[in-house]
Amino acid sequence: MRTATSGLDLARATSVDEALRILRDEPRMPVAGATDVYVGLNFGTLPQTRFLDIWGCDELRAIRVHGDTLSLGALVTYTACIASPLVREWLPMLVEASRLVGGVQIQNRGTLGGNLANASPAGDSLPVLAAADATVVLRSLSGERRVPVTAFFTGYRATVLRPEELIVAIEVPHVEGRQWFRKVGTRAAQAISKVVIAAVRGPSPRIALGSVAPTMVRAHDTERALASGASIDDAANILGREIAPIDDVRSTGDYRRTVAMNLLRRFWSETA
Repeated sequence: MRTATSGLDLARATSVDEALRILRDEPRMPVAGATDVYVGLNFGTLPQTRFLDIWGCDELRAIRVHGDTLSLGALVTYTACIASPLVREWLPMLVEASRLVGGVQIQNRGTLGGNLANASPAGDSLPVLAAADATVVLRSLSGERRVPVTAFFTGYRATVLRPEELIVAIEVPHVEGRQWFRKVGTRAAQAISKVVIAAVRGPSPRIALGSVAPTMVRAHDTERALASGASIDDAANILGREIAPIDDVRSTGDYRRTVAMNLLRRFWSETA
């Protein structure tokens, strides 16, 4: 059943400071591209009725490099990631993921900050940010705090984000090693992932997956096995025990586990 829009309350902010003052004074759900919000409203599954439109906060669209860190504003869209020479140089697996997020319309409106805040275990950018050891920058009127993306999610569609805080940026350190991304879905794009994986083959392998647990998973046990010289088959078996996929309308848990293990083998082979 669709949500009746006549009962919704929308405020707008054109600067981060204005947005933070509004959030301090009255709890609201920040929205930007609203690509996931509209889905929830259409299906009547979104409990929120008070929203804060931050699409006009242009200061959150910056893509910059500071020393050895790539900074991505929370309102950076997937289209901006695809077009950015800096992102192509520093984080090519994010460019690949961005190309497979929905259609062009979704890529134009969907944002990195929104994907984080939505906290879906199927979010395509989330394994990329985890494999890159990214940090989420949160701001309120009382100050800023930085949270590793691997500690940002606390459960299914749940995060450490406080009601008075905004995601303002994502910081990505220099990634040493060969980056790799794959998404398995009903089709190549415009489909929710059945399994999505981002990985880095370097001195310390990094592997992160989506759609295989209630939250995005950083496969630390599998990483340690590969770093210590375990065979890829042994590492794949460890990965199979490290994830917890479920049966749902898109796939079975057994299928997801098998695909995840095969993707790990493919990553190791193609980056050899």
